[in-house]
Amino acid sequence: MSAPTQAAPASAGYGRVLAVPEFRAVFAAHVLSMLGVIVSEIALSVLVYDLTRSPLLSALTFALGFLPYAVGGALLAPFADRFPARRVLVGCDLVCAGCVALMTVPGSGIGLLLALRCALAVVAPVFSGTRMATLADVLGDGDLFVLGRSLLRIVAQSALLVGYGLGGLLLTAVSPRHALLVTVATFLASAALLRCGTRHRPARKRRSTDTAPGPRPLWADRRVRVLLLMFWIPAAFSVVPEALAAPYADELGSGSAGLGLLMCALPVGTVAGELFAGARLGPVARERVALPLLCLTLLPYLGYALRPGLAASLVLLLLSGAGSAYTLGLDQWFVRAVPQELRGRAMTVLHAGLMTVQGVGMALAGVAAQTSGVRTAVAGAGVAGVLCCCALAVAARATGNDGGPKPETGLPGI
Repeated sequence: MSAPTQAAPASAGYGRVLAVPEFRAVFAAHVLSMLGVIVSEIALSVLVYDLTRSPLLSALTFALGFLPYAVGGALLAPFADRFPARRVLVGCDLVCAGCVALMTVPGSGIGLLLALRCALAVVAPVFSGTRMATLADVLGDGDLFVLGRSLLRIVAQSALLVGYGLGGLLLTAVSPRHALLVTVATFLASAALLRCGTRHRPARKRRSTDTAPGPRPLWADRRVRVLLLMFWIPAAFSVVPEALAAPYADELGSGSAGLGLLMCALPVGTVAGELFAGARLGPVARERVALPLLCLTLLPYLGYALRPGLAASLVLLLLSGAGSAYTLGLDQWFVRAVPQELRGRAMTVLHAGLMTVQGVGMALAGVAAQTSGVRTAVAGAGVAGVLCCCALAVAARATGNDGGPKPETGLPGI
């Protein structure tokens, strides 16, 4: 078990994490990069639409933010452990800044813009996985790591709530290409923070005897495989209401205001659930409630079968979002299950898979709603999701992923 680079004062909850100077640098870099990514998504989507007047290509710009994650996770995951973490993080930020800078060049064609968008999505899982693995070096493998990872997720959810609004306001003042310069600046600032605010650590690969490519050594171990599925499967179902928010708001006759509320309810519930679990529950309690919450988090979606109005729908989404606090327990089991020398690869695969299944879930939600209606699609996702989550909970207990004794596994070092 690695120890924190600097002991944090024994204060309550998230204060212990923010007391670690190196984490504050990682946290600030995450805030900057998240805001930059959101601004780039809005600006690039508007730019593509201005150039083509095609809603399809504008939507494809958003979709390209999800689909290439699988490629980056499968092909580039080993880089997270093969090179020093700080070098990987700074390098990814600089590559992303360069890609966005090329988007701002006047005359850049649609093909180039979409190709650069794909490049950003390919690099993203390597950056995210390396950053998460670095958290374990900075904060240790225990409770501080779980709280630190929770804070980064809270930032991501909160950025969705404010980032799109800020991006829209920015585009009222400047052109899309000029707005993209803000993203270039945030990536460069993130690189500077990580370079100056985190210390050099040697590559994990030097301590590893693994030679298998990509995610194969992780997927071969049943315990790690179950944990990955416990992160991915619920996420594939949880995005269904978000993907169908626009047609659902239209069915309710709630207009743009209703659509905004429906889009915000799930992230608000998620932030509230994580804050409560991180600040008020101890490590043992968070692990104890992880499997029950996993089984319950999608249960509110079944309420869509009762044809709820706007207010009731918002309550259902808030409850479902709050149930996602189960991830704090999963975080602890995951970092405990994966050997330190494979941690960067594991976090990269985890993040790449998470983004990929969300993209697939959104696409399948559209197909289901087209054939059976929005309410039926959401309620059906709730039924299928609850059944899958219960099956995963049973598998977790069978493999020792419930906080109990670990069975023998096939992955070295576990």
